[in-house]
Parts: sequence; structure tokens; C-alpha cells
Amino acid sequence: SPGVFFDELKHPNGSKIFSARIIPLRGSWVEFMTDISDVMYVYIDRRKKFPVTTLLRALGFSTDKDLLQLFDLVEEIKVSDSKIKQYLGRTSISDVVDRETGEVLLEKDAELTEEAIDRLKAAKVSMLRLLKQDSAFGPEVISNTLRRDSALSQADALETIYRHLRSGEPPDFDTAKQFLERLFFNAKRYDLGEVGRYRLNKKLNLNVPEATTVLTHDDIITIIKYLLDMRNGHRTADDIDHLGNRRIRTVGEQLSQQMSVGLSRMARTIKERMNLRESEKLTPQDLVNARTIISVINTFFGTSQLSQFMDQTNPLAELTHKRRLSALGPGGLTRERAGFEVRDVHYTHYGRLCPIETPEGPNIGLISSLTTFARINDFGFIETPYRRVKDGRVLNDIAYLSADDEDQYVIAQANAPIDNKGYYESDRVKARIKGEFPVVQPQEVHYMDVSPNQIVSAAAALIPFLEHDDANRALMGSNMQRQAVPLLVPQSPLVGTGMEAKIARDSRAMIVSDYDGVVEHVESNRIIIRKDMPGRGKKTDPESLLSFEESDLVPYRCTKFMRTNQDTCINQRPIVKAGDRVVKGQVLADGCATEDGELALGRNVLVAFMPWRGYNFEDAIVMSERIVQKDVYTSIHIEEFELQVRDTKRGEEELTREIPNVSEEATKDLDENGIIRVGAEVQAGDILVGKVTPKGETDPTPEEKLLKAIFGEKAGDVKDASLKAPPGLKGIVIDTKLFSRKKKDTKSKRQEKKKLDEIEDWHTRELARVKRLLNEKLINLLSGETSGTIRDLNSGKVIVRANTELSEERLAELDFEKLDRSEGWTEKKRINELVEALHVAYERKVVDINEEYERQKTKILIGDELPPGIVQLAKVYVAKKRKLMVGDKMAGRHGNKGVVARIVPIEDMPRLADGRPVDIVLNPLGVPSRMNLGQIFETNLGWAASMLGVKFATPVFDGATEEQVNEQMTKAGLPTSGKVQLFDGRLGEPFDEEVTVGQIYMMKLSHLVEDKIHARSIGPYSLITQQPLGGKAQFGGQRFGEMEVWALEAYGAAYTLQEILTVKSDDVRGRSKVYEAIVKGDNLPEPGLPESFNVLIRELQGLGLDIELIDDTENGKA
Repeated sequence: SPGVFFDELKHPNGSKIFSARIIPLRGSWVEFMTDISDVMYVYIDRRKKFPVTTLLRALGFSTDKDLLQLFDLVEEIKVSDSKIKQYLGRTSISDVVDRETGEVLLEKDAELTEEAIDRLKAAKVSMLRLLKQDSAFGPEVISNTLRRDSALSQADALETIYRHLRSGEPPDFDTAKQFLERLFFNAKRYDLGEVGRYRLNKKLNLNVPEATTVLTHDDIITIIKYLLDMRNGHRTADDIDHLGNRRIRTVGEQLSQQMSVGLSRMARTIKERMNLRESEKLTPQDLVNARTIISVINTFFGTSQLSQFMDQTNPLAELTHKRRLSALGPGGLTRERAGFEVRDVHYTHYGRLCPIETPEGPNIGLISSLTTFARINDFGFIETPYRRVKDGRVLNDIAYLSADDEDQYVIAQANAPIDNKGYYESDRVKARIKGEFPVVQPQEVHYMDVSPNQIVSAAAALIPFLEHDDANRALMGSNMQRQAVPLLVPQSPLVGTGMEAKIARDSRAMIVSDYDGVVEHVESNRIIIRKDMPGRGKKTDPESLLSFEESDLVPYRCTKFMRTNQDTCINQRPIVKAGDRVVKGQVLADGCATEDGELALGRNVLVAFMPWRGYNFEDAIVMSERIVQKDVYTSIHIEEFELQVRDTKRGEEELTREIPNVSEEATKDLDENGIIRVGAEVQAGDILVGKVTPKGETDPTPEEKLLKAIFGEKAGDVKDASLKAPPGLKGIVIDTKLFSRKKKDTKSKRQEKKKLDEIEDWHTRELARVKRLLNEKLINLLSGETSGTIRDLNSGKVIVRANTELSEERLAELDFEKLDRSEGWTEKKRINELVEALHVAYERKVVDINEEYERQKTKILIGDELPPGIVQLAKVYVAKKRKLMVGDKMAGRHGNKGVVARIVPIEDMPRLADGRPVDIVLNPLGVPSRMNLGQIFETNLGWAASMLGVKFATPVFDGATEEQVNEQMTKAGLPTSGKVQLFDGRLGEPFDEEVTVGQIYMMKLSHLVEDKIHARSIGPYSLITQQPLGGKAQFGGQRFGEMEVWALEAYGAAYTLQEILTVKSDDVRGRSKVYEAIVKGDNLPEPGLPESFNVLIRELQGLGLDIELIDDTENGKA
């Protein structure tokens, strides 16, 4: 962030080097640095260095005496003083000259000796200036620097600086002075910003006004003094990872920076155009080109490293993505340069950045999440709330503190026990101050945490018993919750943390009522509420008066089966019934991955921790067939396919169902535009959108001419360019869209005119309705009141005299919009205020109607906005129902992830004594080494919850204790060990040991096997190497790498190996011959020369080696 930073480095020879860096928002960076010889230098923009005294001379402290006095290093003594002998050995700060003879009695930097004292007394010198030894700043650095300083006056210093930075002599003194002024003291060239000034004042205890965002002389002098203090051991270096030294640059700030870049570019082009053209004929349209700004903004949103595609896998993923903070990006770090210190957890992260939620891999610690209660202040620093504590009593008022402010206070934990009057129950309280954790007296405490979960982010706050999990596993748990796929039938957890409802609501996944009222009507996609209007009938009730809706019915539309960015599905389901009473803020409809207003990312399933025939080796999971049959983990995914229709050189492409060389069967589901019908079942290879594209033009034969003459253009030479379903797709078309650029034909114009007439008609009707409502409301409000003077707005003529009683008939004659409201229409102030508010509401409504009208009109006149060169764009949405399969990834909330290895028939699953089979078998070896015991606590408490028919909330760091869990288990009639006897479903016999059983919350993650499974026979090849492409997206093959080659070599499978490296890969002639041989049923031919050999030869030739392949066909060798 902008401001000043002090640093301390160690030189290889062991001495310390101190530096101070001033970082502005805009302008030159300045760095002050001492070296091993105790000389202080200045670097401007990291270019050549010069002594710091040169800069101070240039600022106006031109003599050595001025400079030394600045740092309190001058001591004046009387030569006649009897104690002068005690100053022997001290150095003089300037030459002492005999005024009569001009002789130098004591040279500058010379030590004071007894002979010198005698000489001075003889010459009758009265005062002597010596270098002070006991100054707070210590004389060494400044005196050493003065010795290195070649400048002796302000002019010399300015010339030195000019020469260093501009590499040339300044023309005169004024030019050099202006150059320095422009560098740091001119608001156009240099800007610390509000933050920089605030931080500078705070760090250096200055009182410079906040509006001064350039450097001042005081700033520079105080920074040098601070550095001298550091060198003398009175101050310490700054901690660069302290959150007081790191600030958030919000989206708005970055956007405003881009705007200023765009505006300055635009200003430059305006200036250039004004200089080039004749000024008389210029109009603003000629000068101003807004495209520069538009392109800058588009670049920012389109290509900035921090402008990301929103993660919408589930509501939590969306919420977390919006609350994410990154140290990468423009003006930030890069992954390669960032060391351990930057990534590490710092004590100032407490309550600000989550110590748990951060990605695994190269970005660890660089990308983090805001904690649950954190907020960002005006300067961009993160603040966290605390309760005030006064004289050992906890108060209810809250203070938000930034990391800097917090450093000086003692802060107690949120769960420190207090009595009902707010006093601490114990006389020893656990607290923190900076990075220490002392136990203190209650009177010493200044603040107290507001909640135990204020130190973690939203995702980590959803993990019950987080305090029993190892941090690495908690990190995986919070990251994997974001990958949970919304299920067809979601279920909120039996064991939660109490944050589920808050996160579901704040993610905006659900529909929430805006009013108190009664549910009038409910459909699957619509809820209508009749809102309460308690003031109805009262003419001065503001709510009914200022509303321009004629009905008190409020409709809410539910989003049904909408695709998200990650192809998951948003489907809102009403949870209220007609006749229900609702209050403002109540949930009306669940969204995706929510149940009854709570976040529901997975399902509660009955688990047993035991090995099962080796199928759950290495974190694999054994599932019951019941899970698949009952659609427990079934999810819906919606995929979008699009096809562009371009205007090519050979003519326009066309959407059609008339596709050459395609059977009627293949096009049976296409409409006249060639787009597949909604409801059609599609599989890999089916045509989704039919498109033909013109082939290259050739001279038509007489037959073709005849066909064209008979059938028109249709019989033209076109080829099939349809959009086909990719491999692995199986689903149902749920929606199609067609976007078209505006056409100029008569039919289109007729349709356009019809739509324009409709929108014009709506606009007129709506304005008339609002005007009528305004008149009715004003007549209702004003009738029976005594008038003030009512005048005409334009002429000022009195329309209604004062003290006239306003009747409905008289009011009906008035045109209210043409009356002056400034004097008040009645004697009552309250009525006049309501009249004004009503007019403001009316004007706002009119603006809304006009904007909607203009928007609809523009849409009709311009058509759909498509990129240049594209005439039409067709989109097809296909919904797929994904049941749980072997190979799908599943996880709990404690980082306990695994892959489904086997789906077992219900009758083979281990069962409880009452015959109930378990749903899922996990490996018990996944617990001890991972140290995520939270899952065992959850399993036990979850079982008690399901038996008692209740749900438990166990907040993070303040959760249920072992005793409380045992108590609930006993209440539910379960063993406190959580272990019971299980029976083998296959043999019916009991297992040897008792097994831990219970309810655990498991999620299906977005790593689905169906998206990953892939096979290829013949497909695309790379152009140069002629080897198959790689990856599913390219329909590529599997790479046969070095280690695989070694494996086949080890087995001695020579022919298989030869085949893989030639005809199955890049032997171009060989692979077509093999195909022929397979089709004909012949034996396979000998493999030929792989193309990669030719590539090697070409590369060696490119290096200048003359290499060629000698064809020795007689001996059958190449």
C-alpha cells in the first residue's frame, strides 16, 4: 500500500543496512539507505544514488551548519568558558578564521586541542561550534555523509540531482529547481493518495492535512530521523506481512484507475485533434472518441488476471468466490517470486483472513478468504469487530479495529466465561496482545472477541467439530465443500454449525419475502403474496400513498432448471403453501443445494467404519445400491451447445433441416430452422442444429444450371456443417435459443412494425395509468383541507387563493403537474411533505417506464447484438440426469475424500442388529493418520440426532464437548462408544469386532467419472509430428511415455512396442495400410518409418548438420 516502509538488511560482512522506501500511488519512488560505511544515500526510481545531504541542500538547507542543526548536532560553546578543556578531542563543524589576518585557526573536521584553544583565545574568538556527541541521532551518519557530499550549496545540489536523473547539465538554476519541485511537490506528477498520507502521518506522528497528498519537507526530514533512530537501535523495522502494511484494492478502485487511464488517453487524442484541424468547424462529436474508454474497460473486465469466470457450482462456491482476496494480479506478487513469509499465517490475520481456507498447490497462502465478520474500511484495510471491555466488565457496544489499531490492546477470547452482569467469572483471563498469548487480570483487558467463529471464513465455519481436525484436512474440507454438486433432493445436515441458514440466505440462492402478508397462490414457478397494508384507508399512510401499483399482490418467479457457469442446475422450489402467513425476510422458495432455508450440499447417510473385502482400500468408498435406486446422490446437469452462422467469402451459411447426404431419421427432430425440438432425447452423434455452408465456387455444369433454374438456389453446392452431440452425451433438450442480426426483408419489417406498435401502445397506457393514479391520490390527500396560495408554475398566476376549502370537484379541475409546489398547497406541513414525496415517487416511476420503453424499442430496432461476421447464433441446452457411479468422487466435511469403488447390492451390505443395512462403508485407516477426528464426533452425534429426530448445531471452536455428545447418545439409547455389533450381509454372521456406526454428511463432488471417461480409435492428429492429439477436449489418445516403453521392454513385448510407436501413432502410411488390412481381413503389414524420425532429422538439419536417410533397399534396410 502507499506510505513509507522501513527495512533492515544484513550485509555479508555482518553489518546492518537500514532503508526507508516512500511508495506513492503515482510518481517516483524514493529510497533512503545507509551503507556499510555509515553513509546515507538516496535512490530516486532505483536509479543512480547520491548522498542524502545533497537532497537536503537542494530543499534549502544549504550549509553544513543548517544540516547539522536540523539533526541537533551543533553545540555552541564560549571559548572563554573555564570548562572548555572538557571538549578536547571534539571536532569543529566549520573553519574558524581570524577576522583580522584571515588565518584559519581551526579547520573544519579538525579536533580541538590545547594549542588550538590557546590560538583561539589569543585571536579573541568568542564562540566555537562543535559537533555534538550525545545527540539522540548520533553524529556518525550525518558527518560521514557530509564528507561524501561534493555539493557545497543549493545550486550545486540541484545540479547534481538534475545530472543524475536527466543525464545532462541543467540550463539554469530555476530549471533545476522546477525539476525537483515537479518530482515530489507537484500534485499533477506525484500523488500519495489519501491512504498514503494517512499512513505517513500515523507512522511518523505528523499533523500534515489529509488533503496534502504530495511530499513535504517535514516528511523527508522525519523519515531520515526515523532511519537514524533505527540505526541507533531506538526503532525497529516494519513487518511487511503485517496487515497494517497491506491493503485491499477493491474492484471499484481498480476500475476507477482504468477509467482515469482511459480518460487521459482520450484527452490526449482530443488535444491532438484540436491542433490538427480548423477550430471553427469543430464540434464535440469530432473531438471526443469514447471508444478509448470502452476498450480500456472491456480489457479490464475481459482480460485482467483478477476478472474471473464466477464459480457457481453451488451457493457456497459463489459466496466464497465473491469474498476472495488475492495477492496476485497487476501490482501484486507472482507465484514464482512469493516466498514462505508472504504465504504464512500472520498474527494480524486473526479475525481478518481465514487461516484455513486457501488453495492447495502453487497459490497456497496467496489467495485467501475474508473471515465471517471482517469488513474493509475506507482506506482499504481489513477491520474486525470486538466488544469493548471497561474495568473488567464486558459492554455490548462493538468497535471495528484494523490491524494497526489492534496492536496496542489486550484482547480476550469470545468464550471466556462472564456472568449475567458482564463481569468475568475468573480472575485470570486468557488474552492476546500482538503475537503473544498472556493470561491477564480482567482489569487489564481492553476488548473481547465477538464470536469464536470470527477467525474463520464462511466455508470453514460450516465444518462441525473443526477444532478436532488437523488444519491440513480442514483446508481440504473447506475447499471441497465448494465442489459439491447440488442434488436432486438436497438434505441439510443433521449435525451443523448454525451457519447453514445464514450462508444460504446471504448467497441469494433462495427467494425471500419483501413484505409481511399472506400467501395467495403457489405454483411450481410462481408465488403470489398479498402484502399487509395496515395503513390502507388512511389517506396519509406513506406506504399505500407512494406506491403506484394498483394491486397489493406481489408476484415472485421461481427459476426453473437454469444452467450455471459450471453446468450444474438452479431449480427453485416453493416451500410455502397457499394461505400461509409470512413475515418480511422469510424464505418462500428453496434454491439449489438448500433445504428449508438451510444450506444442503449433500445427504445424511448411515456409515460404518470397517474394511469391506478390500474394496475400500486407500480411501475408496463402498456404497449401497439403495443410494442409486432411491436417487440419493442423483444430480441434474445442463450443458450448453452453440453454433454460429457466419457470413463467409463464398456466401452466407444457413440454418436448415435440409442437410445433404443425411437420412430423414437423423433430422426427424429438427424444426424448419434446423434446431432440435425441446423434449427430444439426444445421444452422441445426433444433430442438434442443422447448418449448411457453401462450398468453393466452380463453374456449374449444364445439369447443375438446369437444377438451379428449376429449384432455385437450394440445389447450390453446400456441405454439412451441423452441430452434433459430442461423445458421451445422453440427455434431453430442455431449451433452445436463436439470436439473429436484424434483416432488411419485407417480412422482418412487417413484424418489426407490429412489435413497435405494441410497445408504443403499452407505453401510452402505462403513462396514462400512472397519471390517473397520481390525480386520484392527490385528490384523496387534499380534499377537505384548507389551501395555501396555489400558483401556475409558468406564469405565477394564482389558481387557488389561500384559505379556500379544497373540495373533490375543485381539485378534479386542476392539472397538478402545471402547479408550483414551492409555497405549499395546504396549511399543514405534513400534507405538503406528502404531496412533495408523491410527486417525487411519480417522477421516478415515469422515468422507469420511459427507460423500459427505450430498452424494448432499441432491442426491436437493433436486433440481437452479435460479434462482427456472425449472422445468427443458435444455442441448445441439454439436461442430463447423473446417478452415482463407480469412479465418482465423494467427500465429507473434514477432508475425508474418496472414490466410489463398488456399488454393492443392498442384501450384501453389513447390517445392524435390527436388520437395517448401512449405506456407505468407509475405511477406518483413513482416520488415525489424517487426524481428522471431527468425522467420528459427527458420526456419533449424527446417529443420536437421527434417532431423536432433531438437528444439532455445534459452532466452530465452541462446539459440543465429548460429555455432551455422550449425553445425547445415552438419551437416544445408543452406546456411548458409538460402536455396535454388525452382521455380514452375505453370510449373516456377526463380524468379530464391534464397528463404529452413525450418520455422516457426505457430498458428491463435481469430479464426475462421466465427464472424465474417454476413448478413441481414429481421431485428429498433430500437424507436425503426426501423432494423435492429447486430452478429452481434442478427442485425443493416451500418451505412451518413457516409463510405459520401459515396462514393455522389460516384458520383451517387442512387436506390441513397435506397433504402439509406429502404426498406432505417427507412421502415416502404415496406419492407413493397417486400416485397409483390418477391413479386408488380411494380415497386418510391416510398420514403416515414424514421422517423428523425420521431425528429428529436420531439427538436426536446422542446426546445420547435413543428415540424410540412405535407402539401402537391396538389403531391406533404410
